[in-house]
Amino acid sequence: MTDEQPPAPFFNPYAVAIDDEVAIALLAEMQLRKAIERGDFDDLPGSGKPLDLQDLHDPDWWIKAFMRREKLVVLPPSIQLRKDDAALDGRLDELWTEQDVREEVEEFNKSVLRGRYQPAAGPPLVTMPRDVEATVAAWAERRAARAAEAQARAHAEAPPAGRRRRRLRQTHR
Repeated sequence: MTDEQPPAPFFNPYAVAIDDEVAIALLAEMQLRKAIERGDFDDLPGSGKPLDLQDLHDPDWWIKAFMRREKLVVLPPSIQLRKDDAALDGRLDELWTEQDVREEVEEFNKSVLRGRYQPAAGPPLVTMPRDVEATVAAWAERRAARAAEAQARAHAEAPPAGRRRRRLRQTHR
């Protein structure tokens, strides 16, 4: 006796039309299932990690690549203004003159006011304009503190005054 069971009486293999592509796909699927049953795919390197698939069929692949390459982020105006407000002190600390600081704060205030008059797109705008005088005063205090810290660091790194090195005088002959 053989181990094979006869096919079901209602199945006629000649009634199914299979082209070459379907036959290859069925054979590949059968081989994959057998390999999985044998455990050939267990403990492969990278298992459980996400795949980095290319956006080959995405119609917007070029703009996504451009935004990734240029590090562009498009946020609703209210969120962008919150981020700008959080980063404003850092940007101001890079400026050298009080006039530049005033211009930067006034430009920030203009963008906040523009955001208030635009229709809401996203979360509500909670960022308030900055007081120019208070922001300039805070910038000046931070700048003075940084200058005092740099001076103290330079003083600590300087050689002691009592032990100066003598220079040997060379005579020219």
